[in-house]
Amino acid sequence: MNKPLYIVWGKVVSGKKRGRELGFPTANIMLHKAIPEGIYAAKVKVDNKEFIAATFVGKSETFQEKESKIEPFLLNFNGDIYGKWISIRLYKKIRNNQVFSSGVLLTNQMKKDVEDVKNYFLS
Repeated sequence: MNKPLYIVWGKVVSGKKRGRELGFPTANIMLHKAIPEGIYAAKVKVDNKEFIAATFVGKSETFQEKESKIEPFLLNFNGDIYGKWISIRLYKKIRNNQVFSSGVLLTNQMKKDVEDVKNYFLS
């Protein structure tokens, strides 16, 4: 396994719950360092357990948001982590940030992103 490109720590805060509505609940933390925007293959540590994650970094331009954030979607995770501190290690940029004209197009791309992340860690 390569070294991570970036490592970020943060406390999980409540977001707008759009990811959950789209079927991809994310753990939102505020971004306090400059990281190129996009989707990354990542590993997230929560309570000393590690999860693979498809992680968004940047401004959600599809929803006209102006604030940069980092939002990992943890694969094979089901739980409440609001208020917990997590570490996120970004290993590979999967794609750049982009604007989608509909929730369906965004959801379809997110499904592909998750597959790309799985393939990265399994290869």
